[in-house]
Amino acid sequence: MYEFDVYRQEITALKAMLAETEKSLNIEALKEQLVEYQEDMASEGFWDDVERAQKINQRMRSCENRINHYKSLVSRLDDAEVMLELSQEDGGDEMAGEIGEELKKLREEMESLKLTTLMTGEYDNCDCILSLHAGAGGTEAQDWTQMLYRMYTRFGERMGFTLKELDMLEGDEAGIKSVTWEVSGDYAYGFMKCERGVHRLVRISPFDAAARRHTSFASLDVAPVIEDEGEIPIEPDDLRIDTYRASGKGGQHVNRTDSAVRITHLPTGIVVQCQNERSQVQNKETCFRMLRAKLAELQEQKRQELMGEVKGELKKIEWGSQIRSYVFQPYTLVKDHRTNYENGNINDVMDGDLEGFVTAYLQKL
Repeated sequence: MYEFDVYRQEITALKAMLAETEKSLNIEALKEQLVEYQEDMASEGFWDDVERAQKINQRMRSCENRINHYKSLVSRLDDAEVMLELSQEDGGDEMAGEIGEELKKLREEMESLKLTTLMTGEYDNCDCILSLHAGAGGTEAQDWTQMLYRMYTRFGERMGFTLKELDMLEGDEAGIKSVTWEVSGDYAYGFMKCERGVHRLVRISPFDAAARRHTSFASLDVAPVIEDEGEIPIEPDDLRIDTYRASGKGGQHVNRTDSAVRITHLPTGIVVQCQNERSQVQNKETCFRMLRAKLAELQEQKRQELMGEVKGELKKIEWGSQIRSYVFQPYTLVKDHRTNYENGNINDVMDGDLEGFVTAYLQKL
Protein backbone atom coordinates (compact mmCIF):
# COMPACT_ATOMS: atom_id res chain seq x y z
CA MET A 1 0.00 0.00 0.00
CA TYR A 2 1.03 3.59 -0.58
CA GLU A 3 0.96 4.46 3.13
CA PHE A 4 3.39 1.67 3.96
CA ASP A 5 5.82 2.90 1.31
CA VAL A 6 5.70 6.38 2.82
CA TYR A 7 6.28 4.99 6.32
CA ARG A 8 9.22 2.90 5.11
CA GLN A 9 10.83 6.01 3.59
CA GLU A 10 10.20 7.91 6.82
CA ILE A 11 11.85 5.18 8.90
CA THR A 12 14.90 5.25 6.61
CA ALA A 13 15.14 9.02 7.00
CA LEU A 14 14.78 8.78 10.78
CA LYS A 15 17.54 6.15 10.97
CA ALA A 16 19.86 8.48 9.09
CA MET A 17 18.94 11.36 11.42
CA LEU A 18 19.52 9.17 14.46
CA ALA A 19 22.94 8.06 13.20
CA GLU A 20 23.94 11.68 12.66
CA THR A 21 22.68 12.58 16.15
CA GLU A 22 24.72 9.73 17.67
CA LYS A 23 27.89 11.19 16.17
CA SER A 24 27.02 14.67 17.36
CA LEU A 25 26.23 13.51 20.89
CA ASN A 26 29.34 11.27 20.94
CA ILE A 27 27.47 8.55 22.81
CA GLU A 28 30.59 6.45 23.41
CA ALA A 29 32.34 9.37 25.11
CA LEU A 30 29.24 9.97 27.24
CA LYS A 31 29.26 6.32 28.34
CA GLU A 32 32.92 6.59 29.34
CA GLN A 33 32.19 9.78 31.22
CA LEU A 34 29.29 8.10 33.02
CA VAL A 35 31.54 5.26 34.16
CA GLU A 36 34.02 7.80 35.56
CA TYR A 37 31.27 9.55 37.48
CA GLN A 38 30.02 6.25 38.91
CA GLU A 39 33.51 5.23 39.98
CA ASP A 40 34.03 8.63 41.58
CA MET A 41 30.76 8.32 43.52
CA ALA A 42 31.74 4.84 44.72
CA SER A 43 35.11 6.04 46.05
CA GLU A 44 35.70 6.45 49.76
CA GLY A 45 35.08 9.92 51.18
CA PHE A 46 33.10 11.09 48.14
CA TRP A 47 30.30 12.56 50.26
CA ASP A 48 32.67 14.38 52.61
CA ASP A 49 32.57 17.37 50.27
CA VAL A 50 28.81 17.77 49.88
CA GLU A 51 28.96 20.66 47.39
CA ARG A 52 31.30 18.79 45.04
CA ALA A 53 29.26 15.59 45.43
CA GLN A 54 26.08 17.38 44.42
CA LYS A 55 27.73 18.81 41.30
CA ILE A 56 29.06 15.38 40.27
CA ASN A 57 25.66 13.82 40.92
CA GLN A 58 23.96 16.46 38.78
CA ARG A 59 26.41 15.93 35.91
CA MET A 60 25.96 12.16 36.14
CA ARG A 61 22.16 12.50 35.93
CA SER A 62 22.49 14.78 32.91
CA CYS A 63 24.80 12.27 31.22
CA GLU A 64 22.43 9.37 32.02
CA ASN A 65 19.42 11.27 30.70
CA ARG A 66 21.07 11.96 27.35
CA ILE A 67 22.18 8.32 26.93
CA ASN A 68 18.80 6.91 27.98
CA HIS A 69 16.97 9.33 25.69
CA TYR A 70 19.04 8.19 22.74
CA LYS A 71 18.54 4.49 23.60
CA SER A 72 14.78 5.08 23.93
CA LEU A 73 14.61 6.62 20.45
CA VAL A 74 16.55 3.69 18.96
CA SER A 75 14.23 1.17 20.64
CA ARG A 76 11.06 2.97 19.60
CA LEU A 77 12.23 3.29 16.00
CA ASP A 78 12.99 -0.45 15.90
CA ASP A 79 9.54 -1.21 17.32
CA ALA A 80 7.91 0.99 14.69
CA GLU A 81 9.79 -0.87 11.95
CA VAL A 82 8.64 -4.24 13.36
CA MET A 83 5.05 -3.00 13.53
CA LEU A 84 5.28 -1.93 9.90
CA GLU A 85 6.56 -5.35 8.80
CA LEU A 86 3.85 -7.19 10.72
CA SER A 87 1.16 -4.93 9.34
CA GLN A 88 2.37 -5.53 5.77
CA GLU A 89 2.43 -9.31 6.28
CA ASP A 90 -1.15 -9.27 7.57
CA GLY A 91 -2.20 -7.18 4.61
CA GLY A 92 -4.27 -4.90 6.81
CA ASP A 93 -4.15 -1.23 7.63
CA GLU A 94 -5.47 -1.37 11.20
CA MET A 95 -2.06 -0.33 12.57
CA ALA A 96 -1.31 2.26 9.88
CA GLY A 97 -2.64 5.17 11.92
CA GLU A 98 -0.75 4.09 15.04
CA ILE A 99 2.49 3.74 13.08
CA GLY A 100 2.05 7.17 11.52
CA GLU A 101 1.48 8.82 14.92
CA GLU A 102 4.53 7.12 16.42
CA LEU A 103 6.76 8.19 13.53
CA LYS A 104 5.51 11.75 13.86
CA LYS A 105 6.37 11.81 17.58
CA LEU A 106 9.78 10.27 16.89
CA ARG A 107 10.62 12.94 14.33
CA GLU A 108 9.65 15.73 16.74
CA GLU A 109 11.77 14.25 19.55
CA MET A 110 14.75 13.68 17.24
CA GLU A 111 14.61 17.24 15.98
CA SER A 112 14.50 18.46 19.59
CA LEU A 113 17.48 16.25 20.49
CA LYS A 114 19.33 17.41 17.37
CA LEU A 115 18.82 21.00 18.48
CA THR A 116 20.74 20.34 21.69
CA THR A 117 23.68 18.99 19.68
CA LEU A 118 24.01 22.43 18.07
CA MET A 119 24.53 24.05 21.47
CA THR A 120 28.29 23.80 21.61
CA GLY A 121 28.99 27.07 23.40
CA GLU A 122 31.21 27.10 26.46
CA TYR A 123 28.30 27.71 28.84
CA ASP A 124 25.34 26.34 26.84
CA ASN A 125 24.82 23.39 29.18
CA CYS A 126 24.84 25.61 32.28
CA ASP A 127 21.95 26.89 34.33
CA CYS A 128 21.19 30.56 33.83
CA ILE A 129 20.02 33.67 35.63
CA LEU A 130 17.47 35.92 33.91
CA SER A 131 16.69 39.53 34.77
CA LEU A 132 13.77 41.58 33.43
CA HIS A 133 13.68 45.38 33.72
CA ALA A 134 10.86 47.72 32.74
CA GLY A 135 11.85 50.49 30.36
CA ALA A 136 10.13 53.42 28.67
CA GLY A 137 6.37 53.31 29.16
CA GLY A 138 5.70 53.78 32.88
CA THR A 139 2.95 51.57 34.33
CA GLU A 140 2.31 50.09 30.91
CA ALA A 141 5.96 48.95 30.69
CA GLN A 142 5.78 47.46 34.18
CA ASP A 143 2.69 45.48 33.21
CA TRP A 144 4.53 44.33 30.06
CA THR A 145 7.45 43.19 32.23
CA GLN A 146 5.08 41.07 34.31
CA MET A 147 3.62 39.55 31.13
CA LEU A 148 7.11 38.62 29.91
CA TYR A 149 7.98 37.14 33.31
CA ARG A 150 4.89 34.94 33.15
CA MET A 151 5.66 33.95 29.55
CA TYR A 152 9.25 32.86 30.27
CA THR A 153 8.35 31.04 33.48
CA ARG A 154 5.64 29.08 31.64
CA PHE A 155 8.13 28.25 28.90
CA GLY A 156 10.60 27.01 31.51
CA GLU A 157 7.95 24.82 33.12
CA ARG A 158 7.02 23.25 29.77
CA MET A 159 10.70 22.55 29.11
CA GLY A 160 11.00 20.81 32.46
CA PHE A 161 13.31 23.43 33.96
CA THR A 162 13.40 24.30 37.66
CA LEU A 163 12.65 27.96 38.40
CA LYS A 164 13.61 29.94 41.50
CA GLU A 165 12.78 33.60 42.06
CA LEU A 166 15.74 35.53 43.47
CA ASP A 167 14.60 39.13 43.63
CA MET A 168 11.52 41.14 42.62
CA LEU A 169 10.61 44.83 42.74
CA GLU A 170 6.89 45.33 42.16
CA GLY A 171 5.47 48.28 40.26
CA ASP A 172 3.88 51.30 41.96
CA GLU A 173 0.41 50.70 40.47
CA ALA A 174 0.66 47.39 38.62
CA GLY A 175 3.15 44.98 37.11
CA ILE A 176 6.84 44.58 37.94
CA LYS A 177 9.70 47.08 37.79
CA SER A 178 12.37 44.38 37.82
CA VAL A 179 12.65 40.67 38.59
CA THR A 180 15.51 38.19 38.69
CA TRP A 181 15.13 34.41 38.70
CA GLU A 182 17.24 31.31 38.18
CA VAL A 183 16.50 28.60 35.60
CA SER A 184 18.04 25.15 36.19
CA GLY A 185 18.01 22.29 33.71
CA ASP A 186 19.80 20.75 30.75
CA TYR A 187 20.92 23.46 28.29
CA ALA A 188 18.98 26.14 30.13
CA TYR A 189 21.43 28.86 29.07
CA GLY A 190 21.64 27.47 25.54
CA PHE A 191 17.88 27.78 25.10
CA MET A 192 17.52 31.17 26.78
CA LYS A 193 20.57 33.17 25.66
CA CYS A 194 19.02 34.18 22.33
CA GLU A 195 16.23 36.03 24.20
CA ARG A 196 18.64 38.63 25.57
CA GLY A 197 17.68 42.15 24.51
CA VAL A 198 14.86 44.68 24.46
CA HIS A 199 11.28 43.52 23.86
CA ARG A 200 8.65 45.95 22.50
CA LEU A 201 4.87 45.76 22.96
CA VAL A 202 2.22 47.69 21.00
CA ARG A 203 -1.36 47.47 22.25
CA ILE A 204 -4.41 49.42 23.40
CA SER A 205 -3.47 50.22 26.99
CA PRO A 206 -5.86 48.97 29.71
CA PHE A 207 -4.50 51.80 31.90
CA ASP A 208 -5.61 54.54 29.48
CA ALA A 209 -9.22 55.71 29.91
CA ALA A 210 -9.19 56.98 26.31
CA ALA A 211 -8.21 53.49 25.04
CA ARG A 212 -5.28 54.81 23.05
CA ARG A 213 -2.50 52.74 21.58
CA HIS A 214 0.68 52.61 23.69
CA THR A 215 4.17 51.31 23.06
CA SER A 216 6.18 49.94 25.98
CA PHE A 217 9.58 48.30 26.43
CA ALA A 218 11.26 45.78 28.72
CA SER A 219 14.78 44.35 28.65
CA LEU A 220 15.85 40.78 29.38
CA ASP A 221 19.37 39.90 30.47
CA VAL A 222 20.58 36.28 30.46
CA ALA A 223 23.75 35.09 32.17
CA PRO A 224 25.15 31.56 32.73
CA VAL A 225 25.61 30.14 36.21
CA ILE A 226 29.29 29.28 36.76
CA GLU A 227 29.79 26.39 39.17
CA ASP A 228 33.59 26.58 39.31
CA GLU A 229 34.46 29.58 41.47
CA GLY A 230 38.05 29.58 40.23
CA GLU A 231 36.94 30.07 36.63
CA ILE A 232 35.66 33.60 37.31
CA PRO A 233 37.87 35.03 40.11
CA ILE A 234 36.40 37.82 42.23
CA GLU A 235 38.70 40.01 44.31
CA PRO A 236 37.24 41.12 47.68
CA ASP A 237 38.71 44.62 47.19
CA ASP A 238 36.60 45.03 44.05
CA LEU A 239 33.31 44.62 45.93
CA ARG A 240 31.01 46.85 47.94
CA ILE A 241 28.56 44.80 49.98
CA ASP A 242 25.45 46.47 51.41
CA THR A 243 22.78 44.89 53.61
CA TYR A 244 19.25 46.17 54.15
CA ARG A 245 15.84 44.99 55.26
CA ALA A 246 13.95 42.96 52.72
CA SER A 247 10.55 44.29 51.68
CA GLY A 248 7.62 42.48 53.26
CA LYS A 249 3.87 42.64 53.71
CA GLY A 250 4.11 44.48 57.04
CA GLY A 251 2.50 43.63 60.37
CA GLN A 252 3.65 40.37 61.86
CA HIS A 253 5.36 39.45 58.59
CA VAL A 254 7.66 42.49 58.51
CA ASN A 255 11.36 41.69 58.24
CA ARG A 256 13.19 42.97 61.34
CA THR A 257 16.70 41.95 60.24
CA ASP A 258 19.01 43.17 57.48
CA SER A 259 18.76 39.93 55.51
CA ALA A 260 18.74 41.41 51.99
CA VAL A 261 22.14 41.79 50.30
CA ARG A 262 23.33 44.04 47.49
CA ILE A 263 26.80 43.58 45.94
CA THR A 264 28.40 46.14 43.63
CA HIS A 265 31.36 45.10 41.48
CA LEU A 266 33.32 48.35 41.33
CA PRO A 267 35.47 47.73 38.20
CA THR A 268 32.48 46.91 35.98
CA GLY A 269 29.64 48.65 37.82
CA ILE A 270 27.59 45.45 37.91
CA VAL A 271 25.05 45.40 40.75
CA VAL A 272 23.29 42.26 42.02
CA GLN A 273 20.92 41.87 44.92
CA CYS A 274 18.89 39.13 46.58
CA GLN A 275 16.27 39.14 49.30
CA ASN A 276 14.59 35.83 48.62
CA GLU A 277 15.97 33.96 51.64
CA ARG A 278 15.51 34.84 55.31
CA SER A 279 19.21 34.29 55.97
CA GLN A 280 21.72 36.98 55.06
CA VAL A 281 24.37 34.29 54.46
CA GLN A 282 22.19 32.49 51.91
CA ASN A 283 21.32 35.73 50.15
CA LYS A 284 25.01 36.63 49.99
CA GLU A 285 25.88 33.26 48.44
CA THR A 286 23.17 33.75 45.84
CA CYS A 287 24.48 37.23 45.06
CA PHE A 288 27.97 35.85 44.45
CA ARG A 289 26.55 33.24 42.05
CA MET A 290 24.64 35.98 40.22
CA LEU A 291 27.75 38.16 40.06
CA ARG A 292 29.88 35.33 38.63
CA ALA A 293 27.15 34.71 36.05
CA LYS A 294 27.09 38.34 34.92
CA LEU A 295 30.89 38.52 34.82
CA ALA A 296 30.94 35.35 32.70
CA GLU A 297 28.42 36.89 30.30
CA LEU A 298 30.54 40.05 30.08
CA GLN A 299 33.61 37.92 29.38
CA GLU A 300 31.73 36.04 26.66
CA GLN A 301 30.67 39.31 25.01
CA LYS A 302 34.26 40.53 24.91
CA ARG A 303 35.38 37.22 23.41
CA GLN A 304 32.75 37.42 20.67
CA GLU A 305 33.68 41.00 19.88
CA LEU A 306 37.30 39.93 19.42
CA MET A 307 36.11 37.16 17.07
CA GLY A 308 34.05 39.60 15.05
CA GLU A 309 30.71 38.23 16.24
CA VAL A 310 29.72 41.57 17.69
CA LYS A 311 26.56 41.53 19.78
CA GLY A 312 26.58 45.28 19.95
CA GLU A 313 26.64 47.62 22.90
CA LEU A 314 23.97 47.59 25.59
CA LYS A 315 21.12 49.70 24.27
CA LYS A 316 18.58 51.90 25.94
CA ILE A 317 15.25 50.24 26.70
CA GLU A 318 13.30 52.33 24.21
CA TRP A 319 12.67 52.96 20.48
CA GLY A 320 15.09 51.44 17.99
CA SER A 321 16.67 49.00 20.43
CA GLN A 322 14.21 46.09 20.42
CA ILE A 323 15.16 42.61 19.23
CA ARG A 324 11.50 41.62 18.89
CA SER A 325 8.16 43.43 18.67
CA TYR A 326 4.80 42.10 19.87
CA VAL A 327 2.21 44.12 17.94
CA PHE A 328 -1.40 43.63 19.05
CA GLN A 329 -2.78 46.82 17.44
CA PRO A 330 -0.83 47.52 14.22
CA TYR A 331 -2.85 50.59 13.16
CA THR A 332 -4.97 53.30 14.76
CA LEU A 333 -8.76 53.02 14.55
CA VAL A 334 -10.34 54.51 11.43
CA LYS A 335 -12.75 56.72 13.37
CA ASP A 336 -9.80 58.68 14.81
CA HIS A 337 -8.75 59.77 11.29
CA ARG A 338 -12.11 59.99 9.52
CA THR A 339 -11.74 63.72 9.07
CA ASN A 340 -8.53 63.24 7.08
CA TYR A 341 -10.34 61.62 4.19
CA GLU A 342 -12.32 63.26 1.47
CA ASN A 343 -15.30 62.21 -0.63
CA GLY A 344 -16.50 59.71 2.00
CA ASN A 345 -14.43 56.85 0.55
CA ILE A 346 -13.18 55.46 3.91
CA ASN A 347 -15.57 52.51 3.91
CA ASP A 348 -14.56 51.61 0.37
CA VAL A 349 -10.92 51.53 1.43
CA MET A 350 -11.68 49.50 4.56
CA ASP A 351 -13.56 46.90 2.52
CA GLY A 352 -10.28 46.17 0.74
CA ASP A 353 -7.04 44.83 2.13
CA LEU A 354 -5.30 46.36 5.13
CA GLU A 355 -2.18 47.19 3.13
CA GLY A 356 -4.26 49.20 0.67
CA PHE A 357 -5.97 51.05 3.49
CA VAL A 358 -2.69 52.03 5.15
CA THR A 359 -1.21 53.14 1.81
CA ALA A 360 -4.25 55.29 1.00
CA TYR A 361 -4.19 56.85 4.46
CA LEU A 362 -0.50 57.76 4.24
CA GLN A 363 -1.07 59.38 0.88
CA LYS A 364 -3.75 61.60 2.41
CA LEU A 365 -1.45 62.94 5.16
